[in-house]
Amino acid sequence: MLRSLYDWTIRQATSRYALWVLAAVAFIESSVFPIPPDVLMIPMILATPRRAWLIAGVATVSSVLGGLLGYAIGALLFDSLGQPILAALGKGDAVAEFNTRFNDFGFWAVLTAGMTPFPYKVITIMSGWTGMPLATFLVTSILARGLRFFIVAALLWKFGTPIRDFIEKRLGLVFVLFVVILIGGFFLVKYI
Repeated sequence: MLRSLYDWTIRQATSRYALWVLAAVAFIESSVFPIPPDVLMIPMILATPRRAWLIAGVATVSSVLGGLLGYAIGALLFDSLGQPILAALGKGDAVAEFNTRFNDFGFWAVLTAGMTPFPYKVITIMSGWTGMPLATFLVTSILARGLRFFIVAALLWKFGTPIRDFIEKRLGLVFVLFVVILIGGFFLVKYI
């Protein structure tokens, strides 16, 4: 089953709608969707290495735009949903302290989440919720997401065939590692 899913993804990566699908996934992943765009981006670059930079660019732009949606969710819906819930739980006073601490490290939080498996959507929503300056959020998001996607693109463009061979020979191992990283990111969100 894993092999057929991998083969299907590689076929989709060369379809005429692949960039649109990648753009949609990168956009919604930045605010609500749990699956990172790498799931599509990697096979797309492996299937068509000459388009690596275009693929990374689409992922970057779409992800940053989706991050703005996450920021808006945090900024616009926190007062109507989040604050009353925290007050009902007796945690209303803790919000001001958390806002200050998060914004003190905001640049680094966005940069770290944007470049690592840590769920970026958590930081986009928290950035809006805490009132991080939009310019700081936007510049850091462009830097972080751009670095992440263009580094992946560069590595796949340069070493694509050996990486593809490795993935295809050890597909089960690669899948397990991906799931472990994904679960680890969610674990960090829950307990940190």
